[in-house]
Amino acid sequence: MQIEIDNSSGFCFGVTTAIKKAEEELASGKTLYCLGDIVHNSMECERLKRLGLITINHDDMRKLQGVKVLLRAHGEPPSTYEIARQNNIEIIDATCPVVLQLQRRIKQQYDSFPNAQIVIFGKPGHAEVLGLVGQTESKAIVIANFEEVKKLDFSRDIYLYSQTTKSLDEFHRIIEYIQQHISPQATFRSFDTICRQVANRMPNISTFATRHDLVLFVCGRKSSNGKVLYNECKSVNPNSHLIEKPEDIMKEWLEGVNTVGICGATSTPKWLMEQCRDAIIS
Repeated sequence: MQIEIDNSSGFCFGVTTAIKKAEEELASGKTLYCLGDIVHNSMECERLKRLGLITINHDDMRKLQGVKVLLRAHGEPPSTYEIARQNNIEIIDATCPVVLQLQRRIKQQYDSFPNAQIVIFGKPGHAEVLGLVGQTESKAIVIANFEEVKKLDFSRDIYLYSQTTKSLDEFHRIIEYIQQHISPQATFRSFDTICRQVANRMPNISTFATRHDLVLFVCGRKSSNGKVLYNECKSVNPNSHLIEKPEDIMKEWLEGVNTVGICGATSTPKWLMEQCRDAIIS
């Protein structure tokens, strides 16, 4: 049986940087808190917990004083920085540069046109989206999918942005719909803020999935990016399975299979994909 691990799968730049910053702090023996799961992968979170990383939520952070808190790649709204200032908390900011730039653009847009509809194509409640909405005093409108674009007020100006990990194709469908329905008296502008390092994985993973009899997509259940990429695998290769860890692999999946492809999300560590390969070999 041939087993191939997809070279283009694994941590994106932003996640790699956040984990590196956490490891450097922990190696110095200092106590380090992380606001939310550093990455949407329970196995990697568990590994860092063993190294000493303490994961907290926003309520926990309000009770802390004079400690170090790492902000993960997803980014945070301005209110989080204000809590840190008030509580003398040292922030280690690992916000992805792509997300940081997007936050600044949305804030600038909101400050310039506070009465316009600032629309974000993204997953409601997702950490990155909360950080983006926070730039607008929570006035931005979040649409989760193409169907929700119909709830916008097409008589008013619309400025459209996207969560960095959303589908490029669906984003373009939303743009076309707004263009067709916007009032001639209203302004519409769209800003392609989807991370190409993530977007380019879609065609790559599609090609990868077609090469194998069986595809094992390794991913945490909380990963939005993972769901999108897994669905792409499944659409081109129905014999694709979503797993979180080596123990999830079923022996019957391997019967009569000549080639196995192992791939994952931007939040999937390489070491975990390698463990899945080793589990099949053993």
